[in-house]
Amino acid sequence: MLIPHDTRIALDTVVDLMNTAPRGDRDDGLGDVQALQSFVHAHKISDVGTLGPDDLRAVLEVRERFTAVFSAPDARIAATLINQLVAEAGTTPQLTDHDGYDWHVHYFAPGASVADHLAADCGMALAVIVVAGEQERLRRCEAPDCGRAFVDLSRNRSRRYCDSRTCGNRLHVAAYRARRKEAAG
Repeated sequence: MLIPHDTRIALDTVVDLMNTAPRGDRDDGLGDVQALQSFVHAHKISDVGTLGPDDLRAVLEVRERFTAVFSAPDARIAATLINQLVAEAGTTPQLTDHDGYDWHVHYFAPGASVADHLAADCGMALAVIVVAGEQERLRRCEAPDCGRAFVDLSRNRSRRYCDSRTCGNRLHVAAYRARRKEAAG
Protein backbone atom coordinates (compact mmCIF):
# COMPACT_ATOMS: atom_id res chain seq x y z
CA MET A 1 0.00 0.00 0.00
CA LEU A 2 1.50 3.32 -1.09
CA ILE A 3 0.98 5.99 1.56
CA PRO A 4 2.14 9.60 1.14
CA HIS A 5 4.58 10.90 3.77
CA ASP A 6 2.06 13.23 5.45
CA THR A 7 -0.47 10.42 5.81
CA ARG A 8 2.22 8.13 7.23
CA ILE A 9 3.26 10.79 9.75
CA ALA A 10 -0.39 11.25 10.79
CA LEU A 11 -0.85 7.46 11.15
CA ASP A 12 2.28 7.27 13.31
CA THR A 13 0.94 10.16 15.39
CA VAL A 14 -2.48 8.58 15.94
CA VAL A 15 -0.82 5.29 16.96
CA ASP A 16 1.54 7.09 19.35
CA LEU A 17 -1.38 9.06 20.78
CA MET A 18 -3.41 5.91 21.37
CA ASN A 19 -0.42 4.22 22.96
CA THR A 20 -0.20 6.96 25.61
CA ALA A 21 -3.39 5.55 27.17
CA PRO A 22 -2.99 3.74 30.49
CA ARG A 23 -3.00 -0.03 30.10
CA GLY A 24 -2.38 -2.64 32.76
CA ASP A 25 0.41 -1.30 34.95
CA ARG A 26 1.33 1.44 32.45
CA ASP A 27 0.47 5.01 33.52
CA ASP A 28 -1.20 7.52 31.25
CA GLY A 29 1.46 8.99 28.96
CA LEU A 30 -0.60 12.20 28.80
CA GLY A 31 -1.10 12.62 32.52
CA ASP A 32 -0.60 16.38 32.52
CA VAL A 33 -0.19 19.43 30.31
CA GLN A 34 3.61 19.05 30.33
CA ALA A 35 3.28 15.52 28.92
CA LEU A 36 0.96 16.88 26.22
CA GLN A 37 3.50 19.61 25.43
CA SER A 38 6.20 16.94 25.10
CA PHE A 39 3.97 14.89 22.80
CA VAL A 40 3.28 17.95 20.62
CA HIS A 41 7.00 18.76 20.46
CA ALA A 42 8.06 15.16 19.73
CA HIS A 43 5.55 14.89 16.89
CA LYS A 44 6.34 18.35 15.51
CA ILE A 45 2.70 19.39 15.64
CA SER A 46 2.77 22.94 14.35
CA ASP A 47 0.79 26.07 15.16
CA VAL A 48 -0.88 24.98 18.42
CA GLY A 49 0.06 27.85 20.73
CA THR A 50 0.11 27.64 24.52
CA LEU A 51 -1.46 24.46 25.89
CA GLY A 52 -3.63 24.23 28.99
CA PRO A 53 -5.88 21.83 30.90
CA ASP A 54 -8.74 22.26 28.40
CA ASP A 55 -6.41 21.18 25.59
CA LEU A 56 -5.39 18.12 27.58
CA ARG A 57 -9.03 17.12 28.21
CA ALA A 58 -9.89 17.59 24.54
CA VAL A 59 -6.89 15.54 23.34
CA LEU A 60 -7.78 12.73 25.77
CA GLU A 61 -11.30 12.70 24.28
CA VAL A 62 -9.87 12.56 20.75
CA ARG A 63 -7.61 9.69 21.85
CA GLU A 64 -10.65 7.72 23.03
CA ARG A 65 -12.43 8.39 19.76
CA PHE A 66 -9.44 7.09 17.78
CA THR A 67 -9.48 3.99 19.98
CA ALA A 68 -13.11 3.45 18.94
CA VAL A 69 -12.10 3.66 15.26
CA PHE A 70 -9.41 0.99 15.77
CA SER A 71 -11.93 -1.32 17.45
CA ALA A 72 -14.78 -0.66 15.00
CA PRO A 73 -16.12 -4.01 13.77
CA ASP A 74 -16.53 -2.89 10.17
CA ALA A 75 -15.72 -0.11 7.71
CA ARG A 76 -19.19 1.46 7.90
CA ILE A 77 -18.90 2.04 11.65
CA ALA A 78 -15.28 3.21 11.32
CA ALA A 79 -16.34 5.64 8.59
CA THR A 80 -19.15 7.03 10.74
CA LEU A 81 -16.77 7.58 13.65
CA ILE A 82 -14.15 9.22 11.43
CA ASN A 83 -16.74 11.43 9.71
CA GLN A 84 -18.01 12.70 13.08
CA LEU A 85 -14.50 13.33 14.37
CA VAL A 86 -13.33 15.18 11.27
CA ALA A 87 -16.52 17.23 10.93
CA GLU A 88 -16.40 18.37 14.55
CA ALA A 89 -12.78 19.44 14.07
CA GLY A 90 -13.89 21.90 11.40
CA THR A 91 -11.57 20.67 8.69
CA THR A 92 -10.13 23.19 6.27
CA PRO A 93 -7.89 21.43 3.73
CA GLN A 94 -4.84 23.49 2.79
CA LEU A 95 -1.77 22.76 0.70
CA THR A 96 1.46 23.53 2.53
CA ASP A 97 5.21 22.91 2.19
CA HIS A 98 6.80 23.60 5.56
CA ASP A 99 9.77 22.31 7.55
CA GLY A 100 11.54 20.84 4.53
CA TYR A 101 8.59 18.70 3.44
CA ASP A 102 7.30 18.85 -0.11
CA TRP A 103 3.70 19.83 -0.80
CA HIS A 104 1.14 18.06 1.33
CA VAL A 105 -2.33 18.67 2.73
CA HIS A 106 -3.15 19.87 6.24
CA TYR A 107 -6.77 19.35 7.16
CA PHE A 108 -6.96 21.56 10.25
CA ALA A 109 -7.98 25.20 10.19
CA PRO A 110 -5.30 27.82 10.92
CA GLY A 111 -5.19 28.46 14.65
CA ALA A 112 -7.04 25.21 15.44
CA SER A 113 -6.66 23.68 18.89
CA VAL A 114 -4.26 20.77 19.23
CA ALA A 115 -7.24 18.42 19.63
CA ASP A 116 -8.85 19.67 16.41
CA HIS A 117 -5.47 19.49 14.67
CA LEU A 118 -5.08 15.84 15.70
CA ALA A 119 -8.72 14.98 14.94
CA ALA A 120 -8.54 16.49 11.46
CA ASP A 121 -5.10 15.33 10.25
CA CYS A 122 -5.11 11.93 11.94
CA GLY A 123 -8.79 11.38 11.18
CA MET A 124 -8.13 11.97 7.48
CA ALA A 125 -5.18 9.56 7.60
CA LEU A 126 -7.49 6.91 9.04
CA ALA A 127 -10.02 7.79 6.34
CA VAL A 128 -7.39 6.97 3.70
CA ILE A 129 -7.01 3.50 5.22
CA VAL A 130 -10.78 2.90 5.29
CA VAL A 131 -11.27 4.22 1.73
CA ALA A 132 -8.55 1.85 0.51
CA GLY A 133 -10.48 -1.05 2.04
CA GLU A 134 -7.63 -1.69 4.45
CA GLN A 135 -9.31 -1.22 7.85
CA GLU A 136 -7.94 -4.59 9.00
CA ARG A 137 -4.51 -2.91 9.04
CA LEU A 138 -5.59 -0.96 12.15
CA ARG A 139 -4.55 -3.42 14.83
CA ARG A 140 -3.66 -4.11 18.42
CA CYS A 141 -0.58 -6.09 19.43
CA GLU A 142 -1.43 -9.75 19.99
CA ALA A 143 1.01 -10.13 22.87
CA PRO A 144 -1.20 -10.94 25.89
CA ASP A 145 0.40 -8.31 28.12
CA CYS A 146 0.68 -5.54 25.51
CA GLY A 147 -2.27 -4.47 23.38
CA ARG A 148 -0.53 -1.42 21.90
CA ALA A 149 -2.01 -0.01 18.70
CA PHE A 150 -0.20 -0.16 15.36
CA VAL A 151 -0.92 0.10 11.65
CA ASP A 152 0.14 -3.04 9.79
CA LEU A 153 1.82 -1.77 6.65
CA SER A 154 3.42 -5.10 5.82
CA ARG A 155 2.93 -6.25 2.24
CA ASN A 156 0.87 -9.31 3.17
CA ARG A 157 -0.92 -7.84 6.21
CA SER A 158 0.68 -10.42 8.50
CA ARG A 159 2.11 -8.30 11.30
CA ARG A 160 0.84 -9.45 14.70
CA TYR A 161 2.93 -7.51 17.18
CA CYS A 162 3.59 -3.82 17.78
CA ASP A 163 7.31 -4.56 17.66
CA SER A 164 8.73 -7.87 16.48
CA ARG A 165 11.95 -7.25 18.42
CA THR A 166 10.19 -6.98 21.76
CA CYS A 167 6.70 -8.48 21.90
CA GLY A 168 7.12 -10.82 18.96
CA ASN A 169 10.55 -12.07 19.99
CA ARG A 170 9.51 -12.48 23.63
CA LEU A 171 6.53 -14.67 22.64
CA HIS A 172 8.58 -16.71 20.16
CA VAL A 173 11.23 -17.38 22.81
CA ALA A 174 8.55 -18.38 25.32
CA ALA A 175 6.97 -20.77 22.80
CA TYR A 176 10.38 -22.26 21.98
CA ARG A 177 11.13 -22.82 25.67
CA ALA A 178 7.72 -24.42 26.21
CA ARG A 179 8.31 -26.80 23.30
CA ARG A 180 11.76 -27.75 24.62
CA LYS A 181 10.38 -28.29 28.12
CA GLU A 182 7.59 -30.48 26.73
CA ALA A 183 10.03 -32.47 24.59
CA ALA A 184 12.34 -32.99 27.58
CA GLY A 185 9.38 -34.10 29.42
